Amino acid sequence: MNTEVKIAGVAFKNPVMTASGTFGSGMEYSDFVDLNRLGAVVTKGVANVPWEGNPTPRVAEVYGGMLNAIGLQNPGIDVFMERDLPFLQKYDTKVIVNVCGKTVSDYLEVVERLSDTPVSMLEINVSCPNVKEGAIAFGQKADSLFDITSQVKKKAKQPVIMKLSPNVTDITEMAKVAEAAGADALSMINTITGMKIDIHRKKFVLANKTGGMSGPAVKPVALRMVYQTAQAVKIPIIGMGGIGSGEDAVEFLLAGATAVAVGAMNFVNPYATVEVVEGIESYMKQYDIENVTDLIGAVE
Repeated sequence: MNTEVKIAGVAFKNPVMTASGTFGSGMEYSDFVDLNRLGAVVTKGVANVPWEGNPTPRVAEVYGGMLNAIGLQNPGIDVFMERDLPFLQKYDTKVIVNVCGKTVSDYLEVVERLSDTPVSMLEINVSCPNVKEGAIAFGQKADSLFDITSQVKKKAKQPVIMKLSPNVTDITEMAKVAEAAGADALSMINTITGMKIDIHRKKFVLANKTGGMSGPAVKPVALRMVYQTAQAVKIPIIGMGGIGSGEDAVEFLLAGATAVAVGAMNFVNPYATVEVVEGIESYMKQYDIENVTDLIGAVE
């Protein structure tokens, strides 16, 4: 039984990764999960300087998932290079660094700093507010997305994954723009914008008012978007959104994803990633599937 998948020439022992922002850099989970079992660890967003993130409260549980308005709090590239990268190098798993920024030059600074490191791929978070465009996310305007993708591609030594926001009119149009600008792969979907109100206090539950919704409730939306995008572009897709079991992961593979990422469910069940790996393997045994790649886009 062969669970290996390839994305832009990078080989992963299985198609299961962590979703950025839900797994730190793996340290917090290494007591629960053997990181060697995962296809890749995708890090929390890394910026050129430390970010404090949004004021608290910034996480709320909602029916079928959670809202977060963390605001990409992170200690910055210096700490990542000194602390997190050496930790991840101890494991036989691929490392994908999620890159965030407020301007294109912020992103490029991080991309250049990572150029001579053992990082396998870069995931560019275009859901960051673009301060030069009135805080509209880079991924919500086609010309902004094209610009940042093409500029990152010029500087990056590693293959580039663009992480697409679902908060657009037509995600396939954005996917085509990213592909045209040179993206090697797409990851999708990022969180859906949501809100929660405390009716007893008549106040917003999150200090930021809105947050990103993730968890099982977004899975049908994510699955539909992955399927539509797989029909529209030729580059590989890493699918995510409410994946918590092998069955969930297989749905995304059948819809056209080459790999999958486990996000919100890590908070519910710290063993979720490895359980998804094992679930895919048992599905392959049950249906006598030799290569996991035979599942990709095989829905009829």
